[in-house]
Amino acid sequence: MGKRSKVETALPADIKAWVDRVLVENAFGGYDALASELKERGYAISKSALHRYGQSFEERLGSLRLATDQAKAIVAEVADDEGSTNEALLRLVQERIFAALTDDDPDKRLGLEWLPELAKAIGNITRASVVNKTYAAKVRKEDAAKLAAIEAQAASGQKKGLDAETLRYVRETIYGF
Repeated sequence: MGKRSKVETALPADIKAWVDRVLVENAFGGYDALASELKERGYAISKSALHRYGQSFEERLGSLRLATDQAKAIVAEVADDEGSTNEALLRLVQERIFAALTDDDPDKRLGLEWLPELAKAIGNITRASVVNKTYAAKVRKEDAAKLAAIEAQAASGQKKGLDAETLRYVRETIYGF
């Protein structure tokens, strides 16, 4: 396993968060100035160590941005009548977890200690997907029953204003059943 970053091991959480923020604000540049500022604050971390950490952080941030963009694209493009967005996002998460578990680079590979948390997260996502699908099916069933009642009233002449053919067209065109 590779050597742990000095930024991750030697800095307190608040200083590391500050370093992360500065790296992002400076577009992952300005390592000399950052090393000098850290030295003034009492932390001796070389610009090379900062650069190595910055590269790794930039890659992780890029991956996160890509996953976020992909998820947004899925949500924007997929009609969610059947919970397909949740299924697509679940597949995306599964793919990312699999990649993290099997990565050739030991620094990028997730260890087995993360499996219980990952399994719990997947379970929560799956449960949410099932709840969404159940609710969508219930709403579709209720809508179909309401449309059938309106069609029956129109066919029997009890309701004025809409004929059975118009209601059938609405059912097929708008509701898809």
